[in-house]
Amino acid sequence: MPREKKTPEQHSIDPAAQEMLIRADQIGVSTAFSRAEDMIPCNIGGAGMCCKLCGMGPCRLVKDGQTGVCGATIDTMQARNLIRAIAAGSAAHSDHGRDMAFTLKAVANGEAEGYQIRDIAKLRVVASRYDIPIEDRAPEEIANDLADLYISQFGQQRGEVAPISQAPEKRQAIWREQGVVPRGVDREVVEALHRTHIGDDQDPVHILSHAIRTALADGWGGSMIATDVSDILFGTPAPLLGEANLGVLKDDMVNVIVHGHEPTLSEMIVAASQDPEIIEYAKAAGANGVNLSGICCTANEILMRQGIPAAGNFLHQELSILTGAVEAMVVDVQCIMQALVGLAQNFHTQIITTSPKVKIKGATHIEFDEHHAMTIAKQILKTAIDNYKNRGETQIPDVRENLVPGFSHEYINYMLGGSYRGSFRPLNDAIISGRIRGVAAIVGCNNPRSQQDYLHTHVTKELLKQDVLVVETGCGAIAAAKLGLLLGEAGLAHVGPGLREICETIGVPPVLHMGSCVDNTRILTVLTQMVEEGGLGDDIDQIPAVGLAPEWMSEKALSIGTYCVASGAYVMFGGSSPVSGMPDRVEDSDIVLNYISKGWEDIYGGKLEFVEDPDEMVRRTLAHIDLKRADLGLVEYDPARFGRSGDARMRELEDLPLAERRQALYGAATD
Repeated sequence: MPREKKTPEQHSIDPAAQEMLIRADQIGVSTAFSRAEDMIPCNIGGAGMCCKLCGMGPCRLVKDGQTGVCGATIDTMQARNLIRAIAAGSAAHSDHGRDMAFTLKAVANGEAEGYQIRDIAKLRVVASRYDIPIEDRAPEEIANDLADLYISQFGQQRGEVAPISQAPEKRQAIWREQGVVPRGVDREVVEALHRTHIGDDQDPVHILSHAIRTALADGWGGSMIATDVSDILFGTPAPLLGEANLGVLKDDMVNVIVHGHEPTLSEMIVAASQDPEIIEYAKAAGANGVNLSGICCTANEILMRQGIPAAGNFLHQELSILTGAVEAMVVDVQCIMQALVGLAQNFHTQIITTSPKVKIKGATHIEFDEHHAMTIAKQILKTAIDNYKNRGETQIPDVRENLVPGFSHEYINYMLGGSYRGSFRPLNDAIISGRIRGVAAIVGCNNPRSQQDYLHTHVTKELLKQDVLVVETGCGAIAAAKLGLLLGEAGLAHVGPGLREICETIGVPPVLHMGSCVDNTRILTVLTQMVEEGGLGDDIDQIPAVGLAPEWMSEKALSIGTYCVASGAYVMFGGSSPVSGMPDRVEDSDIVLNYISKGWEDIYGGKLEFVEDPDEMVRRTLAHIDLKRADLGLVEYDPARFGRSGDARMRELEDLPLAERRQALYGAATD
């Protein structure tokens, strides 16, 4: 019998998405949701039991003890497939970092039209970390030297990548003892591919050791470089008010969506959209101006720095076109569906590719070059404006939610102590006292094989009830934003008593938006600063913290998860495991599955697990946090101990007569 088709509500918890999925059915077009439903995943390849690394295969292992033509076992195949995915993810994020470093170099030398160094203070702080002289030097001189250092990290062949020095000293010692400190970003990615060529590395544990090294080249290399340079060039994020979901599109304006991951393009399009020349050009075309919004991590980049609204996360890219209101979707790199061009042909939307690394057949290609950034940004916007006259019927869901993004690690440090006493001491003390039970980082993609946003938001809400402070990046952050969890009072409705007191005292939401995917390095920096502050151990693996990627789908996610494990974190991925192996295999014989959990935990204190049930993810998160609290000798978590003071207490008393209120507060009635 044919399978029963999923309803829009089963595909997504987002009402805006549901409305657009209904429209897709009405006009007879496919989306990632419907294609995922039609495409039955290969249970052999999905479990990592297929190898196509040479022309003797592909080899599919379906029986225990079976090997490939070359004799490769299931464990070797799984390790090779996993490290190749990690290498691709590391390459994607690190190539982003390389481009940012080249842009910094161009800006420092006055060769990048429209750009400037916006955060000189951060430039000086970062440069001083690497012993680059800063006194009596112009920002451009400092930036030039920093750019040279960063560019060198990619092709470096020996030694250690420079950002490793920012990790806790004990963590660095573990990496050096294990021989996994990255020598250079490109070298580790190339070696991962070399090791997995036919006839090379065949020991799964040895392969997985280099997987750690390759991922570290991303997290403590390319991605950290990307985040630092983005802050220096475009400003270090601080909280501001924004909006999220498809309702941010406007009927009376030219709607341009930027989608991808590189802020060099999106930041310049933001600037160009506010130029009087472009505004007048749009008005001459009959519109009231240009309305810019973002999808995916580009959305996070311009949201947290400029307040530009987010039209949605990964699975909203097709749905935004279905509104009929988008004149142009401007894309650069990563997470861009090839289906966009075919879908856009049903409407007037132009898909504009901009990266020399990414072309899509049928799309308009306007190649972006930071040396002529403003000129090209205006050309892109004029192309979109010229398309406004071709707009037909529109259907924009009246669904949007306010949010407060922009919690960089610098701002968290400031918000806890102010300009002159910035410190992570209050956060550490709140964890030590039990007001905050622990910390969870919820990150990663959407995946149409699960109900869009449900896993992200379900896990988030359940942890908030248990006084777990949540930090988020990427599409997971936008999922929480669409549900209202990134807006102070709205989010506090889901929060336990101790965490609520902290949030009310500081004036922050219980879920902190920390940026895009590459900004997971901010989370590593926060954890490092918590270690350095004291009271929670002397390394990251001792902190009551967990990382979760409930709806993961990309190779970048595997790289992120692995470098977080190497840094000492317990990381859980939702959905299926790419190394799950044969269902009837004895559990202890799954070498790869066990090694990335128990094996890595023995060495690094962190482990990687794949857990399909979100409630089980919550249970394991809380168990791990409580275990770490016990290991540190902290008081046992007890929600009844807190929540009777501060704003919550005052709300309980506000309706009492003044005398009774004073009696309750001070223990004695006064006139």
